[in-house]
Amino acid sequence: MKILILGAGKMGTFLTDVMCIQHEVALFDTDPKRLRFVFNTLRMTKYEEIQEFEPELVINCVTLKYTIDAFQKVLPYLPKNCIISDIASVKTGLQDYYENSGMRYVSTHPMFGPTFATLDNLSTQSAIIISESDHMGKAFFKDLYGSLHLHIFEYTFDQHDETIAYSLSIPFASTLVFAAVMKHQEAPGTTFKRHMDIAKGLLSEDDYLLSEILFNPYSHSQIENIRGELKTLLEIIDNKDIQQMQEFLQKVRKNIE
Repeated sequence: MKILILGAGKMGTFLTDVMCIQHEVALFDTDPKRLRFVFNTLRMTKYEEIQEFEPELVINCVTLKYTIDAFQKVLPYLPKNCIISDIASVKTGLQDYYENSGMRYVSTHPMFGPTFATLDNLSTQSAIIISESDHMGKAFFKDLYGSLHLHIFEYTFDQHDETIAYSLSIPFASTLVFAAVMKHQEAPGTTFKRHMDIAKGLLSEDDYLLSEILFNPYSHSQIENIRGELKTLLEIIDNKDIQQMQEFLQKVRKNIE
């Protein structure tokens, strides 16, 4: 298959490496310096090159902020039978765009970031495929993610964003609060150092990506749950209530079993 990948960032170059042996892959980025180290791949910086390539599938891997803008710029250069796709971590606005584009589409979310995941062993990681997507597009990504040994789930657009609010907004908000109250530790313990590593990894991500995940319409209620549990914990601490603390810890242990 002739596949065009938009954006030579972490995920764009990773997917290029994964697919360039079995498929004819082209990587497009307006900055030629970002295309220096790709292997067995056509490198493109001009839209006219996309038109000549005639891709059968486009995978949009640009920064979340520019996902729709990238589609709008490339659409005039694509064949009508081309399937367009994204890997965005928040799908707000994408369903409407796809349905008004007149193009076949498939939307997915590989739920592993190059910051944290071990990319040569993804067997513990997951991917979501949006159920409203084109049948052929879904089949392609099921094969692709299956070859990476990912656990595959199929959700609607709304179900995806609701799931992401739980699985990403809660740990992101918790980590940001941890980092927000942080001060230098002369003798950091093991738990502290692990949390600090997570915080550094998270804060190396794009600011817009972090913002959009937390601005997900479903995030507020999840973060409200954190505030409620913190209030309960603070009351237990203030009262020095051993029994309540044991009950709280028992509930927490049950949650993570």
